[in-house]
Amino acid sequence: MYTCGPTVYQFAHIGNFRAYVFEDILRRYLKFKGYRVIQVMNITDIDDKTIRGSRREGIPLSQHTARYIEAFFDDLKALNIEMAEFYPRATEHIGEMVALITKLLQKGYAYKSEGSVYFEISKFKEYGKLSKVKISELKPGARVRADEYEKEEARDFALWRGWDEDDGDVFWETEIGKGRPGWHIECSAMSMKYLGEQFDIHTGGIDNIFPHHENEIAQSEAVTGKEFVRYWLHNEHLLADGRKMSKSLGNYYTLRDLLEKGYDPKAIRYLLMFAHYRDPINFTEEGLRAAQNTVSSLIDFLDRLYDSMNGGGDIEFDEGLHEKALMAERAFEERMDDDLDTPGAMAAIHDLIRETNRASERGKVSPKNLREVFDLLMRLDSVLGILRHERERLSGEDARLLGERENARRRGDYASADGIRSQLLQRGIVLEDSAQGVRWRRIRTGR
Repeated sequence: MYTCGPTVYQFAHIGNFRAYVFEDILRRYLKFKGYRVIQVMNITDIDDKTIRGSRREGIPLSQHTARYIEAFFDDLKALNIEMAEFYPRATEHIGEMVALITKLLQKGYAYKSEGSVYFEISKFKEYGKLSKVKISELKPGARVRADEYEKEEARDFALWRGWDEDDGDVFWETEIGKGRPGWHIECSAMSMKYLGEQFDIHTGGIDNIFPHHENEIAQSEAVTGKEFVRYWLHNEHLLADGRKMSKSLGNYYTLRDLLEKGYDPKAIRYLLMFAHYRDPINFTEEGLRAAQNTVSSLIDFLDRLYDSMNGGGDIEFDEGLHEKALMAERAFEERMDDDLDTPGAMAAIHDLIRETNRASERGKVSPKNLREVFDLLMRLDSVLGILRHERERLSGEDARLLGERENARRRGDYASADGIRSQLLQRGIVLEDSAQGVRWRRIRTGR
């Protein structure tokens, strides 16, 4: 599978990560079903925006993009997004792009003009088959040199952009001229290098359908004469407070903006994956706080399950809860098999948790039942990526206070114990006394 990656001219915003989380769920579920996945995600480290940024700062292009590439990988790790097998950078694949453009020139699908090379879309008779855009009103010779242009207009697009002064020292001397590649050609060249002339799945946001993916199809199939991609999957937009994200509107969020406000990255991941990938998401901080509460309750349930399943007891294995676990597993797969219905899959998990809690409250659940539920949730979380966590240990002042409280309880000084509980709560530590001993959890609310 090939996934359209970031243009590294600034920190990625959460709308970008809506796509990357969807693609991660797809990758994980394919592996869950037994497929071997080879994923390629490109990094666009040369385009109009990256060049403008480097010139504005007065630093080399590679230095300008390096910080955002590093930040991008940090953000992927924070959101528990699995690493792709390949992250090719555009600047490292100029040779492959030039070779592809040369073939398009030889086959008559491309032409030179004023130092640049353009793809002639009227020569590719199936142009528009993905996006359904019509080219019947295309004016002969209409073309666009920029990397981005009006989405509604089908025009000849630049495969290679001849050097001009705005590019400064960013150019390559090649057999097709001095300049740099256009945006669209990089994905065709790099996907073919790592996945071959035909591959299974191509993903991206719906705004990539036209012109980017339409142009990818045209230039790729014009060269090979073969179907380029078997399946295209596109995720819908993420809105912020009901509107398109914009810095001028004050509703523009990067991942690090939200982390600095104290939000848990697991909650951000949960919010981005909870809606169906083909449905828009309206991001609000209120919604994120709700997601944070949900994730905290899920992890808290899992911790209680872990503590209880290792206990003794002679309670018989509950066949009813066993059947509920099997039903939840079937429901999870049925929903995910149906076009990655993550809301339906999560509903199956929440149903199982409710049934487990009810059985526990009745005292009718054995440690063997609890282990079965725990193991199933861990297996399903190989797809979701929100439940696994290192069980945090208290240290320093928090550990000292907890120790003092235990000592106070042992000597029957419950007033002091309650006072220490209040102190810990003010420090963000919630205590729960259970048959297995005292349990604690840290609360994060976000500001």
